[in-house]
Amino acid sequence: MSSKSFELERDIGKDMPDYLPGYYVLQDIEGRPGIAGNLIFQETKELIGLNEQITDVLKQFFIEYATWGLAKWEAICGITVDPAKPEEQRRSVIKSKLRGAGTVTLEVIKNVADSFENGEIKVEENFADYQVVITFIGKRGRPPNEPDMRNVLREIIPAHLELVFKYTYLTWEELDAANLTWGAFEALSMTWERLEVWKPTKS
Repeated sequence: MSSKSFELERDIGKDMPDYLPGYYVLQDIEGRPGIAGNLIFQETKELIGLNEQITDVLKQFFIEYATWGLAKWEAICGITVDPAKPEEQRRSVIKSKLRGAGTVTLEVIKNVADSFENGEIKVEENFADYQVVITFIGKRGRPPNEPDMRNVLREIIPAHLELVFKYTYLTWEELDAANLTWGAFEALSMTWERLEVWKPTKS
């Protein structure tokens, strides 16, 4: 569902006067609201406020748009409510819980992991070492909500399989290929932590 689905397409402030007979005088000769005009103005404010409240309640039924309703979703999924956690991370955990039902396959594991905001990932099973290996490809370094992902995946992956996370970082080959002068490199003004996860722009 797109965000436009929640937008009020009607202009209540314009529609209200249009519904009235033409002989109603909404303003006096000096342009000030008359009795009818003031009444319509107050009713319009109330109706707009009512529509906003209805829209806000409707949003709580959709994880992507829920705010105060996230606590309800977390309760349904058996997730500890943590209002201090960013809403996007809370949504990711909820979606991962909903996707993790059923028989556990690599496809299910990937589907659950994809529900977190981490970009592209690769999921492999290492049969020889009894491991499920998840490699973060789309975003470099450790994702901020890695503990949540680890907890959710640990719940659905069979206990005899080890869960292994692999991360990608900037390689010396990539840095050499970027062909930066020392001046251009200094102009980037990056800390070592930022440099580790930097992706050079391909020319």
